[in-house]
Amino acid sequence: MEPASNRLGNYNFEKIVDLLIRLVILYLLIAWCIDILRPFVTILLWGTVIAVAVHPAYSYLVKLLHGRKLIASIIITILMLSILMVPSWMIGQSLYKGIEHIRLLHSQGQPLIPPPGESVKNWPSVFNPIVALWQQASQNLHAAAMQYKDEVGTAGTWIFKSLASIGQGVVEFVASIFIAGAFLVYSESIGKSMLKIFKKLSGKNGENLVNLSVGTIRSVFKGVLGVAFIQALLAGIGFFLAGVPYAGLWTVVSLFFAIIQVGVGPVAIPIAIYMFFVTDTLTATLLAIWMIPVTLSDNILRPILMGMGAPVPMLVIFLGAIGGFITTGFIGLFLGAIVLSIGYKLFIVWIDTEEN
Repeated sequence: MEPASNRLGNYNFEKIVDLLIRLVILYLLIAWCIDILRPFVTILLWGTVIAVAVHPAYSYLVKLLHGRKLIASIIITILMLSILMVPSWMIGQSLYKGIEHIRLLHSQGQPLIPPPGESVKNWPSVFNPIVALWQQASQNLHAAAMQYKDEVGTAGTWIFKSLASIGQGVVEFVASIFIAGAFLVYSESIGKSMLKIFKKLSGKNGENLVNLSVGTIRSVFKGVLGVAFIQALLAGIGFFLAGVPYAGLWTVVSLFFAIIQVGVGPVAIPIAIYMFFVTDTLTATLLAIWMIPVTLSDNILRPILMGMGAPVPMLVIFLGAIGGFITTGFIGLFLGAIVLSIGYKLFIVWIDTEEN
């Protein structure tokens, strides 16, 4: 008769083998699902973020429509598409006109870069190399570019990739908005499922973590992305009305700097100064006056829109936006800031829980 210890050892070995087989199968299944969903992860995440951010407005609209969830979702989707597509169309038109203007100047043999005005003669001598390069570029852009061909090539490649990323990002934005609209219709059941998942992962703290994540998404969406969009929109209006060359491109660059918490100043200030040398004094002065409140508006809007909760450090938002842009392109500029902010808040809660 086999000893009891041997039978127990065999039983434990069989259980371990059985558990390992189950884990391997589960791992393969999860890995396969992730691989299938990988092309859609970004737009699914961004769709979720948008749905969470606009859900209060959706709920209010549902009440106005006496519980018609589908109609409310369609209205919200159309509004979000309008907010996205109208500025995108205007920026695209500006870029197209800018390219056409360059082509026209080239065909007519005119300088692509206007020569420096008489006022540059009064600049300090430290700016002489800049003025000399400006003058050379206005007379022979090819020769000036060849002096810095490596830098120009690197910058040109980066600009081309960035513009391509922006085009892809707009398409992903559109897809995410449609996904967000679908999520809104089923928001109640999705919310219950997410609560179950968080409770499964963290036990009794699941509900608090869900509320924290939702609050962080809405806070960062309004206080960071919302403020950045408003700032870039106001700056873009000034650029377009003042007739700034390539106004659409500068609006996109302003949006980038606003999201990473630098503000529109690094774009608005040089452009305002530049316009004093290439246009009439009245237009340049009005643009400069307009850009002063636009540049400072984030100091007023951000505290109002982010709410009274503990703010996310600027460094976290900066790293999230830059890292997201590098890894997933233009849409990652928005998504990265939110995802890293959620991770930061959850990490802080975890540390506080451990201390208690």
